[in-house]
Amino acid sequence: MSGTVPAGARSLTGFLSLERLDRDLFRGWCHEGLPLRAFGGQVAAQALTAAGGTVGGGGVQSAVHSLHGYFLRGGDPARPIVYAVERLRDGRAFSSRRVTARQEGEVIFTLSASFKSTEDGYDRQPAMPATPAPDAVPDLFELWAQTSPADFEQLVFPYALEVRRLPGPAEPTTPGLTEQKLWIRATDPLGDDPLLHACALAYASDLLLAPTAALSLERPRPLREEPSSVFMTSLDHAIWYHRPFRADEWLLFSQRSPSAADGRGLAFADVWGHDGRLIAHVVQEAVLRPARPAR
Repeated sequence: MSGTVPAGARSLTGFLSLERLDRDLFRGWCHEGLPLRAFGGQVAAQALTAAGGTVGGGGVQSAVHSLHGYFLRGGDPARPIVYAVERLRDGRAFSSRRVTARQEGEVIFTLSASFKSTEDGYDRQPAMPATPAPDAVPDLFELWAQTSPADFEQLVFPYALEVRRLPGPAEPTTPGLTEQKLWIRATDPLGDDPLLHACALAYASDLLLAPTAALSLERPRPLREEPSSVFMTSLDHAIWYHRPFRADEWLLFSQRSPSAADGRGLAFADVWGHDGRLIAHVVQEAVLRPARPAR
């Protein structure tokens, strides 16, 4: 873990915390995802934290319902990230924000986020897919600790998340489709702030979505273990939040990738609560290329 992040911040709540510099200006630190690169899920989650910090007040309760982000440059985990929020709209039901994340004056990530007040209305969803319970699925990080103990000691994700990964189907349910399912929850209780749970889902949603697009190209790996035969890095990321949830309870990420072409892979995730409610949808496109040989 980057030495810039204090030991006391080694939790999901700590990973999402920001220092407020001004009314619409925030600063945070990110840990590594890939070697020497800030974890994109944390950058997106911190940007959403900044946006949410400018919404509400006056007794108005608004929850995030969608976000769209673009990863423009790899973040440096040894340097702080400054998040500048633009207040695009504050209506009776909807509020919109744009966040620009910079390091050393260069833009590394942009986020558009929309918030709305809750309302009663139509409610329908399909049934949750039949899936083994989390306790019946191997712990991803325990497997990593057994197979690569030296690498596991450097891993920071277990401070924030518990992850159980189900093996993919022996044969694709649709030719050309790659699939995997994961149970994920925050390691520690997160309290009752809906924004924190939304940001926690954003953090977790970037963890193993891009690798879903590479499952047909290499053997499954515990996580973004190096060296890999495939180079992956996120290009853009979108989430639609449908229903209230808690990220410190088990969430099922049912992931699939229908396309890999032109050096890019596209992947989707349906996110379900343990009680069968459809919580969110996630879409991500990532660079997907053969890894260059190490020099």
